[in-house]
Amino acid sequence: MEISKKQKAQIITEFGLNVKLQEIDVPEPKSDQVLVNILYTGVCHTDICFMENALSTKKMSLPMVAGHEGAGKVVAVGKDVKNFKIGDKVGVKIINRICGYCENCHTSGRDNNCENQEELITNKFGTFQQYITIAEGEAVKLPENVDLKKAAPLMCAGITVYKGLKETNCQSGEIVAISGASGGLGSFAIQFAKNAGLEVIAIDLGDEKGQHCKDLGADHYLDASKPDLIKRVQEVSNGRGPHGVLVVANAIKAFEDALEYIRNYGVVVAIGVPNQNEFKADLMNIIGRHLTIKGTTLGNRQDFKEGVALLAKGKIDIPVEVRGLSELPEIIQRINNGQIKGRVVLDTSK
Repeated sequence: MEISKKQKAQIITEFGLNVKLQEIDVPEPKSDQVLVNILYTGVCHTDICFMENALSTKKMSLPMVAGHEGAGKVVAVGKDVKNFKIGDKVGVKIINRICGYCENCHTSGRDNNCENQEELITNKFGTFQQYITIAEGEAVKLPENVDLKKAAPLMCAGITVYKGLKETNCQSGEIVAISGASGGLGSFAIQFAKNAGLEVIAIDLGDEKGQHCKDLGADHYLDASKPDLIKRVQEVSNGRGPHGVLVVANAIKAFEDALEYIRNYGVVVAIGVPNQNEFKADLMNIIGRHLTIKGTTLGNRQDFKEGVALLAKGKIDIPVEVRGLSELPEIIQRINNGQIKGRVVLDTSK
């Protein structure tokens, strides 16, 4: 297959959101890597945090190409690659390589927290470009029937909330609240939760987002901008509150509210990345009501297999808005203004 020597990428050369569409070299795969033509990439609020250097746990460098959820096709393979061939459909996640020998790599289910992992954006250019190299072990093989437009946001938004729902420990028939339910992560979370047999309380800002959440299967929708949210959540959950809460909203107040309306012995899982990292909580509320607070990012290899299988079987169908890679600046502005429902996916050819 003839591969171009040059490609288009959205680049920043100083921290901030002033992205420029530029021409850069197409990378060559190492012996254990595949070269993927990224056809679609999702746009996540965390990309904005990367570009603004707002993540306290990450060391950023410039120039930067953000983007960390992509999908495309293999166009070249290294000489030692055994499980991929040219033409295979592939998902691109933020983890580009793991070491295989650290404590987390050797602990079942923790490979997504490899202590020496190579990540997109922090260690190499991300998915806001047309080509990328991936270590064979971290490339996500996709079934032929999977729509790449839908698979791209699954690589971060989808698998992150899939893992997050597992961490709530909610069982079929129980109630889960999803705070920030109308965005990309929330849209996935509603569908995964319904597939797991859970009753879903969708929470977001504004009445207009309610129909979107109901269309995805939410049993209840509550507008968090209206008074008495804590009381209203408890009213629709038998007066006791949900068994678990998934906070994907990028606001500290959403997390603080969750600790108030969760029922006794409930689990609050933090996923959303706000600009402010500190929160206030009543310690006696947590102790006296036996509450659990968890944080989680992405998912392990098994989570990816399970999530991809659900997408391939048609169990989930994330609503996507397809725009061109050249339109990234406008999409960033809309994300900052809270104007996105579902997920925006960029066609890298446009």
